[in-house]
Amino acid sequence: MAITHLLLRGWAALVHGTRKTLQSVGALAWLDRWALSSRIGLWVRSLFSLYDVEDFVRLDLPWWTLDSISLVDDFLVQRPEARVFEWGSGASTIWLEKRAGAVISVEYDPEWHAMMQSLVGPHTTLVHTPAEASKQPSVGSKMWGHKDLDYRDYVAALDQVDGAFDLIVIDGRARSACLEKAVTRLAPGGMVVFDNTNRRRYQSALETVKEGFEGTTTHGLTPSLPWSTQTTLLRKHPS
Repeated sequence: MAITHLLLRGWAALVHGTRKTLQSVGALAWLDRWALSSRIGLWVRSLFSLYDVEDFVRLDLPWWTLDSISLVDDFLVQRPEARVFEWGSGASTIWLEKRAGAVISVEYDPEWHAMMQSLVGPHTTLVHTPAEASKQPSVGSKMWGHKDLDYRDYVAALDQVDGAFDLIVIDGRARSACLEKAVTRLAPGGMVVFDNTNRRRYQSALETVKEGFEGTTTHGLTPSLPWSTQTTLLRKHPS
């Protein structure tokens, strides 16, 4: 995971430098116009937005596969007053608030939480739930740099709000533990968005929630990345 993290940081530095060059010669404006009319154009333009949440917001993109974005968009069209809960805030939070009635998004990083506060609208509630340092975390994360942190309170943030949710997004830390809670709080016909399920450690978690859910896994183009990733959507069977 450390190697992947370093590769992403290196890629981000490269594309941000390239974006400045494209902007200086007027080519970025041409890419912006292409993105408005073409799915491939949107993906190409997004390659220059890695780790730039404000640029992602301008493109109106969450960081899931393009196929999953389309499927979730269609789902929310049918539920314009949807109640959404999200672990892991970012451009997806802004994308969701444009399409839902209310969004609650949980974030562990204080600086990222403060930055997101300046971007969200009145129908979004941001919850800051920091991870605690621990040599033996009760709810851990296998992400590089996070293994000595306990995400118990972060995962349990869902317990602090009442009611069922139409959509629950899992795109932060301790995702397997988040999934275990998410499936108990979905409204009938509701959906879980579980991102990056190409990672092997998430496969066993998905296996445990097969009963009562219809799963759709999308592979392929993902905003800002030159390689394929995977997002899984779990739809709860209507009771």
